[in-house]
Amino acid sequence: MTITQDELDVRFTLRNMMPTENVPDKYVTLSDAARSFAELIVALTPESREQSLAITHVEEASMWANAAIARREL
Repeated sequence: MTITQDELDVRFTLRNMMPTENVPDKYVTLSDAARSFAELIVALTPESREQSLAITHVEEASMWANAAIARREL
């Protein structure tokens, strides 16, 4: 599967967790960092199972980081 910019948009855009004006900066910062790392992975690695797994693990790490904020700080 080719990981396109549209696919990265789907995976690394904050969605419906709360109204946009109330999204804590921490969520936005984490999402932006995860997306940047995913973009680097796509740009610097060949399309492969390993690339797909790397993107999946970045996505998982981002979700767990968001969960840490939601469960412990809000």
